[in-house]
Amino acid sequence: MLRQPPLLPFAIGGALGTLVGVLGAAWYVSVRVSPEPRRTIYDGYTFTPWELGLPYEAVSFPSADGLRLSGWWLPHADPRGVIVGCHGHAGRKDELLGIGAACWRAGYSLLLFDFRGRGDSDPWPQTLVSREVDDLHAALAYARDRAAGLRIGLLGYSMGAAVALLAAADAPDVAAVVADSSFSAGREVVADAVRSVLPLPPEVLVLAADELVHLRHGYRFSRVRPVDAIARLTPRPVLLIHGAADHVVPVTHAQRLYAAAGEPRELWIVDGADHCGAYFADRVTYCRRVTGFFDQYLGSIA
Repeated sequence: MLRQPPLLPFAIGGALGTLVGVLGAAWYVSVRVSPEPRRTIYDGYTFTPWELGLPYEAVSFPSADGLRLSGWWLPHADPRGVIVGCHGHAGRKDELLGIGAACWRAGYSLLLFDFRGRGDSDPWPQTLVSREVDDLHAALAYARDRAAGLRIGLLGYSMGAAVALLAAADAPDVAAVVADSSFSAGREVVADAVRSVLPLPPEVLVLAADELVHLRHGYRFSRVRPVDAIARLTPRPVLLIHGAADHVVPVTHAQRLYAAAGEPRELWIVDGADHCGAYFADRVTYCRRVTGFFDQYLGSIA
């Protein structure tokens, strides 16, 4: 009679293989969430406000922990208010030039800036709404100094939209917020990303990735919850914009944010638009609606 091979070594080997696979996948997720900054000569090959015929000044200001943050200050001769723009997770300030030009032509001064580790700001590991909130507070301080007495509005995209909601909750002088393609909670948006690229249940990977991010960078994306902060904007207005076909941040995030927000609040879901795609679906309508929102509220909220 042939003896059966012992099963324990196979079981241990299978368990170790599974553990290595999970840890490898979790490391991949953590690197996607917080990549190290990488720069090439092509990073400087960007459009500036000069190409659009807008007056601007290249500026810089310090973050709370001493990094140099880079930006453009676009002064208006007779400003109705100041709008501070916040780009997305892997973006930079020049990506906001289209809507920024529309806001300037509508009568607003603007501050467009790079979060740490992006664009022309000092290198730093990119985080998912951790140090970026501090960076936005530094940008708000700069805008207050440059335009004392003017109302301030925030305009953010994707991660920058989440940052805007979180920062505005603790900055009572922010009079209005436009948040395009924001996520409602860090854990949920990372889980959505895992489902879209890996044929694995997201719960364990998200938990492991959160631990790895904490070990590497000292923060937890699971604690980033704009959905818990948005109610603190009341009675200041918020306009939530989202593409119905968003494959990065599903539209359910916008619906949860809207449900949690107080009045006045607006939700604009654009049919067929993907992530941050509402502007490109109809530039004229988008610019008219965003500037109209700021026109309605920046001058009327004390």
